[in-house]
Amino acid sequence: MSRRQSDDLRFMQRALTLAERGRGHTSPNPVVGAVIVQGGRVVGQGWHRALGGPHAEAEALARAGSRARGATMYVTLEPCAHVGRTPPCVDAIIDAGIKRCVVAVRDPHRIVNGRGLRRLRQAGIKVELGLAAAEARETMGGYWLAHTRGRPRVTLKLAASLDGRIAPSGGFTARGRGRWLTGAEARARVHHMRAEVDAIVIGAGTALADDPRLTARGVGAARQPLRIVCDSQLRLPLRLRLFGPVLAHGTVVACGPRASRRAQAALERRGVEVWRLPAGRGGVSPAALLRRLARLGRHEVMLEGGARLASSWLAAGVVDRLALFTAPTVIGQGGRSWSPRLRAPRAGATMAQGRVGDDLWSLVRLGA
Repeated sequence: MSRRQSDDLRFMQRALTLAERGRGHTSPNPVVGAVIVQGGRVVGQGWHRALGGPHAEAEALARAGSRARGATMYVTLEPCAHVGRTPPCVDAIIDAGIKRCVVAVRDPHRIVNGRGLRRLRQAGIKVELGLAAAEARETMGGYWLAHTRGRPRVTLKLAASLDGRIAPSGGFTARGRGRWLTGAEARARVHHMRAEVDAIVIGAGTALADDPRLTARGVGAARQPLRIVCDSQLRLPLRLRLFGPVLAHGTVVACGPRASRRAQAALERRGVEVWRLPAGRGGVSPAALLRRLARLGRHEVMLEGGARLASSWLAAGVVDRLALFTAPTVIGQGGRSWSPRLRAPRAGATMAQGRVGDDLWSLVRLGA
């Protein structure tokens, strides 16, 4: 690798790191980072901080000022060439006198998809595409999938014991019955994860057994995720907290086409949305639910259901990542296995791992 290639990669990695700072604040826009370099030195940088705010390129240009003229810009996603909530980034780049633009990936959104790159080249700017493309696509995650495959990215969150069991209904600990399998630090990490996604999905069994709130608490969340319960027959009782006055608005119940109309009306009177969707194996079709979420701009989904929901979604091939918290506990026959019956193995790649309190945490990207 040449010195220039090494420098290009280093500055693009910096842009990718900056992009992550917008996680949980930009949806349905993607997270994006930009770095401007003049004479080997960073003279401006930025990231998309919030929906409706300046894009990463505009923020970096504002910080660089006149030093942007003749400089190189590194940006994790193709600059936009249309008027949306903000002016086109390509106009700002051209006006600032950027000489070279290194772009990680083309924007898959139909209103961009190459238009920005063409505008930059037509203005005489040297455009290079594809540096750290795989990392950029991973950073964009659900945005990329929504605009290429019509569905969000799904992360399955599980807490399991050392022997691969999850807690039964009502919870389980090493000391016997209890509410939590993992420790306080792991639970705090889950709240951070909730703050970064657009929707959380659970099954009817989990809703009934745990009566969860599915909110991001104690982490300064920019907004709360959409709360979705899969209840194919609409049999859950109205007493659940998700259906109460505090949480009903922002909660969705996904049901099958033959679910009770009376139960639907009762939920809707409380402010709960009810989505009638095609049936899948054992419940609501995961693919149908994900398509609807993608149309609503909900690009990052976390699956927090129990063993049955986890197994069915894995078997359906719609889980992209597994966030596994492993407690230093052996449950044995007191727990339940979450392992699905797959037609073929799904290989994965470990993206991150570490210790969270007394528990271990792994984030694994699953292959096809």
